[in-house]
Amino acid sequence: MEPAESGHVMAVQNLREYFHGALQHALVHQHVDVEAQTEHYVVNLLTLFARSEQLFEAGAEGARLPPLVQLLSEALEAPTRELRNRRLQRLGDISLFIAGFFAHSFARKLVDIDYHIRMGGQAYGTLGHSLARGHRHVLGRVFCELAEKFLPLVDALGEVADHGRRYSEADVLRLYEIWLKTSSPRAGALLRQLGVEPTPVGLAPQ
Repeated sequence: MEPAESGHVMAVQNLREYFHGALQHALVHQHVDVEAQTEHYVVNLLTLFARSEQLFEAGAEGARLPPLVQLLSEALEAPTRELRNRRLQRLGDISLFIAGFFAHSFARKLVDIDYHIRMGGQAYGTLGHSLARGHRHVLGRVFCELAEKFLPLVDALGEVADHGRRYSEADVLRLYEIWLKTSSPRAGALLRQLGVEPTPVGLAPQ
């Protein structure tokens, strides 16, 4: 399968196999080491959310992404532990997918990528610790690793999403905003490729 040029559609015969190969390449390139079960989970997540009906929720005004604060509220108010865990999992899943695949779409919006990283990481961490001592402890370790390596995985998913994209000088400001908010190694590397050395914003010397 040949890489798609920007603005063109890539034909994929097996979506799961495509995401598996693309994610493995991105993990190596971004120097992210995860357990096989965690990698398998992320591949399944990408394959699932490739179907928009699995990501968006139907409402009176049409399909929309549920606000993260709504998902958190639903988890906290869940009447059973099992339902609470399912809602925390969906909160983590949506946060990871959106932060990885749509980081650039947050520009000029009140809620940015760092909010998704924080909410998703906390949801996975809470879920992982909840499952750690039960019969689903193996899955609990997966969620704990997702929480621990949330930002590196966001970077890896960003590379999968940007396959075939060519960054230009017009992208510098948004990449710099992402780097400032998240300290993303990938955003920093892309800035350097564009000739910009990222530095924190500090107070002017007195």
